[in-house]
Amino acid sequence: MAAPPPQAVPPPSSAALEWTEADEPRSSRFGDVYFSRDDGLAETRAVFLDGCGLPDAWGGRRRFTVAELGLGTGLNVLALLGLWRRTRPEGGRLHVFSVEGFPMQASEARRALSAWPELADLADLMLDRWPDWTPGFHRIDLPELGAVLDVAIGDAAWALDQWQGRADAWFLDGFSPALNPEMWSEAVLDGVAARSAPGARLATFTVAGAVRRGLAERGFGVEKRPGHGRKRERLEARFAGTPAPEPRPTVAVIGTGIAGASVARALEAQGLSPIVLEAERPGAGGSGFPAALVTPRLDAGDALIAGFHAQALARAADLYRRIEGAVTAEGVLQLEQAERDATRFDKVAAQTIWPAGAMRRLDAAGGAARLGEATPASGLLMQTALAVRPAVILDAFLDGIEVRRGEVARIEASPRGWITLDANGAELSCTDALVLTSGWGNAALAPELGLSPVRGQADWIQSDTPPAPAAWGGYVAPTPDGFLFGATHDRGQTDTEPRAADTGRNLETLSSRLPQRAAEIVGRPTTARAAVRATTNDRLPVCGALSERPGLFILGGLGSRGLCVAPLLGEHLAALIAETPSPVARDQAERLRPDRLIPRG
Repeated sequence: MAAPPPQAVPPPSSAALEWTEADEPRSSRFGDVYFSRDDGLAETRAVFLDGCGLPDAWGGRRRFTVAELGLGTGLNVLALLGLWRRTRPEGGRLHVFSVEGFPMQASEARRALSAWPELADLADLMLDRWPDWTPGFHRIDLPELGAVLDVAIGDAAWALDQWQGRADAWFLDGFSPALNPEMWSEAVLDGVAARSAPGARLATFTVAGAVRRGLAERGFGVEKRPGHGRKRERLEARFAGTPAPEPRPTVAVIGTGIAGASVARALEAQGLSPIVLEAERPGAGGSGFPAALVTPRLDAGDALIAGFHAQALARAADLYRRIEGAVTAEGVLQLEQAERDATRFDKVAAQTIWPAGAMRRLDAAGGAARLGEATPASGLLMQTALAVRPAVILDAFLDGIEVRRGEVARIEASPRGWITLDANGAELSCTDALVLTSGWGNAALAPELGLSPVRGQADWIQSDTPPAPAAWGGYVAPTPDGFLFGATHDRGQTDTEPRAADTGRNLETLSSRLPQRAAEIVGRPTTARAAVRATTNDRLPVCGALSERPGLFILGGLGSRGLCVAPLLGEHLAALIAETPSPVARDQAERLRPDRLIPRG
């Protein structure tokens, strides 16, 4: 199937539920119930679990991927997780991918699933992590079960085109072809075939001739089977081929800032055991300040990149909130700086990529009240943005991971794998895959990417009443005993010695928007620190494989958005290395791939 041009994610719609007298959820859009309360779970087990040969199909497998069209109430996923919990292979990891065009809220799904008390503990596990359903991809971690659930909210054909995974089993569970023909279209069947692993099993309740023929034409062997309950027949199918060997590469990661820690955490979650190389200590570079803001890039014109940042913020916030002491404040006020910002912020606040109420416009009085300053301060309150303590996040992400002390001066490809060497030529590591995540240090190891340095200095001071987090040309963020303010932005500079002149510049920047706060600290000593960020010529991160150097990967060019984008991009990079499904949509990953920065000619 030819790939469509990059596009914004289709907006989701509500499930449009009605409830029958038997308290069954019914779609008013499609005129059918999601399941029968009498035998819905038994039907799921018979049609989908047995129909895909589970649990035998995952016997002896380290990884297994199940894809589903039609998340609905989540009943199929819960039945699958219950079976996985009982029969999981030792060390096995289950990846579930589900597509839903009309998502339910957690309260609706909880009501629907209450019909099966035997699933209550699994339902609580899943629904307590049920996200705000916005367009695009969402990840629900289930580490207690060795599982992860990725849900794509949008049109099924779009979701299959954008998913970077291959399924070992398929549950085709949309409403019937007669009621919901788009779920069974030629484009959807193309996507199912394109995203099937060799030997994949498929099950569905429908025996419609168009579905049978469509699957057969795309390489599936299709058979009718006895149906369940009042349904006389159902379908089982198997894709051509046999399952491929599961890769288990060795991996080294250079750097322990937020990029390196995010990649290491994600690799560990994949069941790999990365080696992390660090010249000094975790957070020695740009991630080493005592406070930071986790904010997205606000883009009113580039829907693809705006959607990526919305997803990245949601993923980072989800992970950081689980770390005790990591989050110091929620909600960041982005102040207007130019006349055009008012219109731009209005457009951003209206984007469907954000959860309801996540982006709220504040007038001058509202902004001033939030900041506790008399000066007018209109802007955009990013309710889900955070102020965090980076050191706490790094410690949590690197917990249990091998960190080796050593400064990488050179890297070499060899028949044994990728070798890292120090300045004396001593070997530090040799692994199948190598990941560059050392910020500005990536420039020397991958000069072909043309990364540029930007020096930034921030200052911090003790205070019993830190201001609310805010950003403009500068920013303020609470620390454990005060607040941080800054930061300078000097392109082309790489020295990291703090400068008294830059402290003065930071104080001027603070005074321009929070004059009362600045007046309180004039003449008081501050602590200063400088670091060098790496940026790209298009101001977007660089993430992926360097195609000219097989086995070499990079996550860098994060600029000032590292704490926002690194957790999601770390999972994408780990998925590339482990050859497992990525949580990042294909068009987004394409925009961020390293090769875009390499001149061709």
